[in-house]
Amino acid sequence: MGAWEERVWHGKPTTPTINDFRRPWTRCCTRSKGWRGTRERLRFSTAALRRQPSRLFAVEYGVNIMRALRTFVVAALMATTAWTPTHAAERVDLLLVLAADVSGSMDKSKFELQRSGYAAAFSNSRVIEALRGGPRGRIAAAFIEWSGVLQQKVVIDWTAISNDETARQFGNRIMEAPRAFARNSTSISAGIDFGVTQLDQAPYKAHRRVIDVSGDGDNNSGRAPAAARDVAIAKGITINGLVILTEPSSHSYSSHTNPPGGLANYYRNNVIGGAGAFVAVAEKFNSFGNAITKKLIAEIAQAELQQHCRRHCAPAPTR
Repeated sequence: MGAWEERVWHGKPTTPTINDFRRPWTRCCTRSKGWRGTRERLRFSTAALRRQPSRLFAVEYGVNIMRALRTFVVAALMATTAWTPTHAAERVDLLLVLAADVSGSMDKSKFELQRSGYAAAFSNSRVIEALRGGPRGRIAAAFIEWSGVLQQKVVIDWTAISNDETARQFGNRIMEAPRAFARNSTSISAGIDFGVTQLDQAPYKAHRRVIDVSGDGDNNSGRAPAAARDVAIAKGITINGLVILTEPSSHSYSSHTNPPGGLANYYRNNVIGGAGAFVAVAEKFNSFGNAITKKLIAEIAQAELQQHCRRHCAPAPTR
């Protein structure tokens, strides 16, 4: 057809007007006066779209965009529903990361004594009594092992400990787990960084967060431990140290296990930091169990004291 199309409306021909080029779905739904007129309007609307392919493309493009947008919104809602926690994180008195050194200077006998010391501490009645005495009566702990810059592993993931049974089970799992690494360098800084990551991702919440670093030597790989310590302190994390002393010997790593000024002073100056930070010393590997027991009791007690002050201590007067 030409620029216009003759339409039949009760047998009378008409000349197309500007209204004939309105949106076809609007035109076909207005001024309907009979089935012949409706049929012819539909014919004209189809013809008009054929003469204007850009309009037809725009209509189809808009429909496709709306379908894609609807699909995206539905997918986003499903993803949000899948990843949104269904409840708030459980509150505990203390979040504790036990970070154990398993570098090359830790031979088999040292490694086994260290593991057994941790297990014995968690079955100690004084430790159980201390954790029960907290406001919530439970702590959450994770056990990690570290060595060089790229050697860190979660051996026991976050576990709530609230009584002698859960404490004993945690200790047994430490004893049963295989050693994560062996014969590598010592990067205390990387171990601290890894501990901070575990605390940030913990499924529990606590006012006090602590990393226990146990080791028998100084940092000889990666960045300075003081740099990692400062990052942790800025996040409100406390780092405590458990130093395992080694008798001086002719071994090549003697200067590593006995740095100038002693290993305990090295930890005080470069590793520990934060509120109430301290260094515990195990004179021998055989005394490691007693040292870690005293350390755990002190950390739990500090967590209780901190929460007590948050509730009852008045702020210091300002001048």
